[in-house]
Amino acid sequence: MRLWSAPRFHDALLAAGVFLILAAFITADVEGTQPEAWTYLWAAGFGALMFIRRTYPVLVVVLSVLGFLAYYASGFTAIGTAVPIAAAVFSAAECGRLPTAVAGSAVVVAVSLVYRLSAGQDAAFVLAYDLPQNLLILGGAVGLGDSVRSRRELQRQASRIADLTARQYRRDAQERIAAERLAVSRDLHDSMGHSLAVISLHAEVAREAGTDDAARQEALEVIRSTTAEAGSELRRTVAGLRNGGPGSGGEPGIRSLGSAVAPAQSAGLEVSLRNEVTSRVPQPVQAALFRTVQEAVTNVVRHSDATAVAIDLSEDRASILLRISDNGGRSGQPEADLPAGFGLAGLRERTEALGGRFTAGWGPAGFEVTAVFPMELS
Repeated sequence: MRLWSAPRFHDALLAAGVFLILAAFITADVEGTQPEAWTYLWAAGFGALMFIRRTYPVLVVVLSVLGFLAYYASGFTAIGTAVPIAAAVFSAAECGRLPTAVAGSAVVVAVSLVYRLSAGQDAAFVLAYDLPQNLLILGGAVGLGDSVRSRRELQRQASRIADLTARQYRRDAQERIAAERLAVSRDLHDSMGHSLAVISLHAEVAREAGTDDAARQEALEVIRSTTAEAGSELRRTVAGLRNGGPGSGGEPGIRSLGSAVAPAQSAGLEVSLRNEVTSRVPQPVQAALFRTVQEAVTNVVRHSDATAVAIDLSEDRASILLRISDNGGRSGQPEADLPAGFGLAGLRERTEALGGRFTAGWGPAGFEVTAVFPMELS
């Protein structure tokens, strides 16, 4: 910290200023009292109080008022009324002790006024000239001290607001990064899980094909095409992460639902897809619908003994309803026993992130997944 910007340096300057001004008054000796040398110790004492004005502002005002009264009671050379007190009341106001500053000023002015009038001094001079002058000096000192305090408080608040704003920006950035990571993890889980389920299913078909070369060849072709598709989607995701934005290529939507149900059809399941949505659906909702169908169908292929899957997509004025159900039965599973993994949790997060509702559980015939999405995003 630079010397001239240090608080103690300012206090030293103020102390020197108080001493020099009072010493000048004593030296001027307007009343011809011929002050002795040690009278200057009073001026030094008023100045020395400035070194504790920040720590004890009220005490400085009290000691300055008492010192002022004691000085004049001792009959020393006149040093004015406002000058010995101005620095003390300024310091009190600067430290936020405005009532103390006002009270100290009022006491000094009142005592001086009563004393001078009772001593027979010219009332016109005291009231019309000296009193306004003292009030102006003390009022200006109090006002200046309070304005300095207010300005410092505004600077502190501005600094605090800037710090809070910077923290909020960092927090928002961290939340955006976390949200992006969560979205990427959901997409990878859904797409890779779907692809691996198809690959696993047709690998089993190829293994059990025996002498049926056509079935084996068809299964291997599905594995090849699924692997290529998974690799392309993985490259798009990596490219998006490296570029700080979405990957190249369009997001899947309602028109792509046929590819989402392909694993179930390839596995020999009877799939019924009923789409009654005619309105324009926001792309984030379309992507969520596709991923929900994809994950739900993948779960049927992996975990269920179902022979049929029903997918119903409908709309009303405010929302889109997706219901996916199979006929696999509960197979004796308890009510709380849901498919393990991150799939259903990811679907719930994806749906609720768009302002929708998600439920999954056992129904009368089998497992049911229901998702409701708002037609318009906020």
